[in-house]
This record gives sequence, structure tokens and C-alpha cells, in this order.
Amino acid sequence: MEKDCGVWINILSHKLKKRMNANMQSLGLTGMQSHIIHYVLVKSAEGPVFQRDLERTFGLSRSTATGMLQLMEKNGLILRESVASDARLKSLILTEKAVHLDEQVREYLHQTEQCLTQGLSRAQLALFLETAERMSANLDIQLACGRSTAS
Repeated sequence: MEKDCGVWINILSHKLKKRMNANMQSLGLTGMQSHIIHYVLVKSAEGPVFQRDLERTFGLSRSTATGMLQLMEKNGLILRESVASDARLKSLILTEKAVHLDEQVREYLHQTEQCLTQGLSRAQLALFLETAERMSANLDIQLACGRSTAS
């Protein structure tokens, strides 16, 4: 039986999560926490970063993002500070502990990306990224229209 796109995406996702979690375990992080630390560090240079930014960027539900951020706060990786213009909004601030971990996080992310893309030409990589973006948009459109996967 030939594997379809969905099966291949699921296989790649599982392998990436397994590798990232194994790499980050020595730092006391999960793979997703490492991505969040790096994202907040990079994006906070442009302005405040909020939970909804993480939800949108990583495709997380509100409850999943809340749980992850609560755990990261408990583990001393982030702080949530109220925004002066809207007390309901809390910007995400990395602690010194998280900032110090970022160099190692970046190295692990780079190594994983190198491993994942080894042997691929720039054209192949560009085509993959374009294709993955289109597939994601297709799923977004289907969800927005309220169509089931059976139709």
C-alpha cells in the first residue's frame, strides 16, 4: 500500500517531535517549549509577544497554549506581564534562565534542520515549503467552510 501525503506528514511530525524531545531533554525542555523560547526571543525584539501569537504561529489551541505557558512559567522560563493599554493582555517575557538556554536551543534546532534537509537541493526545499504552505492553506479553507473530511 502506497503512503499518501497525510501519512507521510504524520510520520515526519512524529519523528521530528521524538528527535526534538530527545535533544531538549538534557536542557529540561520539550521540543515545543524550545520552539516557544526561540520564537519569543526573536519576536520580542520587534515588540510584545502574546499567547495568541503562539497559537497562530504554531497552530495551537487556546487551552494547549495556556497549559504550556503555565508549565513554562512554573518552571521559571517565562513571565507574563500585563500590558498598560489593556490589562487583559499579558505579554510573554523570557527569564534569564530561558535566555541562557536559547543558544543551545538554536544549535539543536539548526542540527535538526540540517539533518532533515540533508541531500535536498534549494529547488527541492523551496518546492516542499511552497507545497506544505499550500496544503496548510487548503486545510484552513476546509475548516473555515465547515466541511467534514468525508466530503
